[in-house]
Amino acid sequence: MKESSVKRHLVRRLLQLYVGLALYGVSSALLVESGLGLEPWGVLHQGLAELTGLTIGVVSIIVGAAVLLLWIPLRQRPGLGTVSNVFVIGIAMDGTLALVPETHTLTVRIPLLVAGIVLNGAATGLYIAARFGPGPRDGLMTGLHRRTGRSIRLVRTAIEVAVVVTGFVLGGTVGAGTVLYALAIGPLAQVFLRVFAVPTASAGSTVVAGSPPNRAILRP
Repeated sequence: MKESSVKRHLVRRLLQLYVGLALYGVSSALLVESGLGLEPWGVLHQGLAELTGLTIGVVSIIVGAAVLLLWIPLRQRPGLGTVSNVFVIGIAMDGTLALVPETHTLTVRIPLLVAGIVLNGAATGLYIAARFGPGPRDGLMTGLHRRTGRSIRLVRTAIEVAVVVTGFVLGGTVGAGTVLYALAIGPLAQVFLRVFAVPTASAGSTVVAGSPPNRAILRP
């Protein structure tokens, strides 16, 4: 009976992990389709896609893998969620962009933007609450925090400003959606972390964000 409960617990966590990562890719694609501004790393991915001619999903995978390599000198340990993050989000993103038709009217683009941001918050809650390790970009943030002694807020801000500026220079989209995302993603993620919290297998208690570093992580 106890073994069965542990298996169900693991299945739920795995389901949350991969559904969350897939939905994150879908949400990022909706932000691209809205054309009103992307999340910080999305700006960089789009800029690099414009530069290289690769799809934004493929660029996301390449950047995720490159960032993961930076974990080595930072002595970060990836988990299943970390490695899955690299591939699943990019694949889901390209798949969604291939299916969703282009739109040019604000009456469609604004709802796409709002839907993308809300879905991103839900996906973040699903993924983090599964507790299979941080995404490559967030692991870079927490690793730099530990190695430099600087605050999470400072390190995260520095990284995101750098990727937004670089992505914008390369042709990525920065707009009202970028600002709205920055303001909304924190509160949304906190709400959905509680909604999708997975009870522990042993005691049935609820864990909201797993390990301490995850408390500062608001996206994969």
